[in-house]
Amino acid sequence: MADNRRHICGISGGKDSSALAVYLRSKVPKMEYFFCDTGAELPETYEYLTRLEVLLGQPIVRLNAERGFDHWFEVFRGALPSPQMRWCTRNMKIKPIEAWIGDEPAVSYVAIRADEANRKGYISTKPNITSRFPFVEDGVDRDGVMRILEDAGIGLPSYYEWRTRSGCYFCFYQRKAEWVGLADRHPDLFERAVAIERKVLQDAGVSGDADFGDQAMRGRNYTWSGGESLPQLLARRDEILRKHRDSMSRAHRSRQNVPPLEALGDALDEDDDTTPCTVCAL
Repeated sequence: MADNRRHICGISGGKDSSALAVYLRSKVPKMEYFFCDTGAELPETYEYLTRLEVLLGQPIVRLNAERGFDHWFEVFRGALPSPQMRWCTRNMKIKPIEAWIGDEPAVSYVAIRADEANRKGYISTKPNITSRFPFVEDGVDRDGVMRILEDAGIGLPSYYEWRTRSGCYFCFYQRKAEWVGLADRHPDLFERAVAIERKVLQDAGVSGDADFGDQAMRGRNYTWSGGESLPQLLARRDEILRKHRDSMSRAHRSRQNVPPLEALGDALDEDDDTTPCTVCAL
């Protein structure tokens, strides 16, 4: 009996979804690969996607290219996305995916690993979309993901040298040390994030030097990171990097011979925002 369902695999630009794409290329015929382009991705992400397309031997469909962050930022009247109001995930990830699939029967392959089987990625509630978890089914863990990428000759995206996850360059979930990394490696993107934040503060009539504690209590977010503006964060650069180095050392001591990438993921700086976006960060 012919299988008339579409088979789709979302790629975030992170290691797990990229490894899944490689893993499935000879296992699932007529696979469709897609990437939700927010228009605010790191240059390293776009470069990695190009390399991945060469390896897969087919294009990765870009969804949402014409309605990225700037469009939705205006729709939401200059309100920054936040853990409490994640309009970015809903409008730039989930809606474009479901619109692209439409009402056709489809199987969505999700890059949850066997060692994180309790984690949730994008799982549609639409009755025409069935989710499958090949890494969970086949027992592929973090080490298995790394082997897949190494054996394919593509390795990791270069942003893993300083960042623990994929996503927008101004993602509000990124750690404070990663904001410093953005300022060091992509000062133009850091300044764009500052400009967006400054506009929100000005529109709200809030001074950049204000105490954000009361605003946080009211459930309002005017800044990208944890109750301080990006200029204030960067002014604490030495302190942030010192805390991050200390956290990395603790991660190394607690787990002997841990690979650098895993240590980076384990290092939880005391003032960091550490909960990842469950849709963006696979």
